[in-house]
Amino acid sequence: MIERHRTQPGTRPTTPEQAWRVLAAGNARFMADERAHPHQDVHVRHRIALKQNPFAIFFGCADSRVAAEIIFDQGLGDLFVVRTAGHVLDPSVLGSLEFGVAVLGCPLIVVLGHDSCGAVKAASEAVTTGEVPGGYLRDIVERVTPSVLAASRGGHTPTIEEIEREHVERTCELIAERSTLIADRLRGGTLGIVGAEYDLAHGEARVVEVVGEVGVEPRAGG
Repeated sequence: MIERHRTQPGTRPTTPEQAWRVLAAGNARFMADERAHPHQDVHVRHRIALKQNPFAIFFGCADSRVAAEIIFDQGLGDLFVVRTAGHVLDPSVLGSLEFGVAVLGCPLIVVLGHDSCGAVKAASEAVTTGEVPGGYLRDIVERVTPSVLAASRGGHTPTIEEIEREHVERTCELIAERSTLIADRLRGGTLGIVGAEYDLAHGEARVVEVVGEVGVEPRAGG
């Protein structure tokens, strides 16, 4: 039996653990093709038209196959979503995350990576060949490259999967390091960060990194 746990009209999770419990239940429904499609009717549209009240922030890859509201079976107004290719951080992303935390009051940030990530593959190839793409693609590759190098520590030759996992973990850590506001909320226990890796074929979002008290442990070995 798939857990039907989800937010109800007028309610929202208020702790990192509650928020992740709702998201995990939604992902389980999505995997089982038993989606509830919550908060997508005309009444919800009218209710949230003047004010949004999401319960989680998603920072994920812009890949067209990785839409958080679908993967986690959520609806209008449930998630505050920020996406860039390869979920690379920049000042505007950090500002958006801080808005979700400070202004919208979200108790959870989810960093969502995935397998077969083109940005990770491009950065890995750039490190191997020394050839970096031109234009603004170069900026994306350069921001992912530290994750490639970190996964290669000690002379290890990492797989793409290992680099993708490293990139999710590193992104979670960078968010906590670079934003004083977010770091303060993490220390106070009112905010948590979950790093998850989405399996494109199976639909599962596996937890690979946790910062703060969220009530979930990363899966061993990713």
